[in-house]
Amino acid sequence: MYLSKLVGARTKENPADAVIKSHALLMRTGFIKAVAGGIWSFGMAAQRIALKIEQIIREEMNRIDGQECSFPVVMPKELWDESGRYSSIGDELIRFTDRTGHSLVLGMTHEEAAVHFARDNITSYVQLPCMIYQIQTKFRDEARSRGGLIRVREFVMKDAYSFHLTQDDLEEYYEKVFDAYVRIFKRIGLDNVIAVKSDSGMMGGKISHEFMFLSDIGEDKLVICSHCDYKANMEVAEGIITPNDNSCDNQTMREVFTGSAKEISEVAEFLKITSVKTIKAVVYNIKSSTKQVVCFLRGDLEVNEAKLKKIIKCDVVPASLSDSLDIVAGNIGPLGLSESANRVIVYDNSLRGCSGMVIGANKPDYHISGVSVNRDLKISNFVDITKVNDGMRCSVCGKPLTVKNGIEVGNIFQLGTKYTTSMNMKVLNKNGVLVNPIMGCYGIGVGRALASVAEDKSDEKGLNWPISIAPWDVYLCPLRYDNEDVKDLTHQIYDEFVKAGIETILDDRSVSPGVKFTDSELMGIPIRVVLSPKLLATDSVEIKLRNHAQSEIIPRKDIIQTILNIKG
Repeated sequence: MYLSKLVGARTKENPADAVIKSHALLMRTGFIKAVAGGIWSFGMAAQRIALKIEQIIREEMNRIDGQECSFPVVMPKELWDESGRYSSIGDELIRFTDRTGHSLVLGMTHEEAAVHFARDNITSYVQLPCMIYQIQTKFRDEARSRGGLIRVREFVMKDAYSFHLTQDDLEEYYEKVFDAYVRIFKRIGLDNVIAVKSDSGMMGGKISHEFMFLSDIGEDKLVICSHCDYKANMEVAEGIITPNDNSCDNQTMREVFTGSAKEISEVAEFLKITSVKTIKAVVYNIKSSTKQVVCFLRGDLEVNEAKLKKIIKCDVVPASLSDSLDIVAGNIGPLGLSESANRVIVYDNSLRGCSGMVIGANKPDYHISGVSVNRDLKISNFVDITKVNDGMRCSVCGKPLTVKNGIEVGNIFQLGTKYTTSMNMKVLNKNGVLVNPIMGCYGIGVGRALASVAEDKSDEKGLNWPISIAPWDVYLCPLRYDNEDVKDLTHQIYDEFVKAGIETILDDRSVSPGVKFTDSELMGIPIRVVLSPKLLATDSVEIKLRNHAQSEIIPRKDIIQTILNIKG
């Protein structure tokens, strides 16, 4: 490839709307261009990187007996009605009608298509286990796309679906996929990736893991114990809460005036206590309903909505209390507040045995102090709805936990029979009985993986691609390209590189060495080979690795073998 012909201009300044490093650099190099919010065009360089990532994924999926297929982007409503997801998924799913009035959807994931394909083709246990996969464009109407390729609406994803006769067989294959993912991320050069337990969300199933690239720019919160192997997404993380000081069990309840103090911090400051000695109320509405969910937990903690949704088996949204006749916002307490057909009350584990607590009095301007949970509230059922924070102790080893940020680059789910049951897929088992096969599901976002490598490997000079996925192996950089001898040698070497399978971009511009060096570093090409009249006189070339500070002069005859050795 000649650089002068490459479509995609390089710029010196970061785009104004690019607030993270990978976003800025991928735009500055001309590798990507925004079309609309969360929708991007890939230039040649970015596309070459993406295709190399896809090929690595493909090789590892084939290694564990995956069968590559291709499912449609557009699917009929009826297919998603079978699984129940046409009505259960919100605005993320694009619904539309064709010219005949037939209802269709844009695929954001392909469980339905996979089961539809498999259910007439897999009929007996002798065909199991098997896994089918695709690398396909999808569309998910994210409410808040961000960070260039980190969170998008249109994306390319590898999604795989396995079918099994027994749970043991699924678990055995699940481990094979887990190991394949470890190899994939290592091969593409993404080192700082960990696997954490996660919430399966709309995918269904009970067991799932997310592969997380640890990064300060990540939106996902990860809970990690550095003393044992415990790692979990915040949505499912558990921690041991430091117990409250329960030496106040003999305090008498009394109403205390708190005036305009509504927030926990305001009440605690007004009463000269810590938030640990308060009981917080958080109110939600069940989605598409007026039914309330009132959560009580210790005042220094926060509600984990993912845990709450699992417990009540409903989706929730923040409640509007303007129409609630018996709830006083900012003064809500458990005394005198009862469950009803229109209200569910949930008590968090953090309240167990607490005494000397302050709660809302359920009337304006007042709270109640001296409350003992055991003595005064007599709660029969506590559940875990707490969001883990730094300093909580590990539920496995008891050591302090750490909360870090991460970007999800892959996920694996043990789906069970959710889709095969709802879509009536059955196979004959060894006893001749029809059963629903058990499924696994496994995804990797190609563009997000690309952006994560860019985020991880770049520096102040620009991108720094691992050679396994770099758009080109070599940046061939002739100085004084207007010199006929340099030009002739450049094209001779370029042809030799091509014949040797060394992917090369040739900077054929008549610009200064500084401009060429800057562009080579900005684009992140792993190897730079420099030719010049001075080097030509000694039959030498200069070679420099993008991730090394120093360059090296080597004989011209050794250049191909040197590069092949670097590539491994």
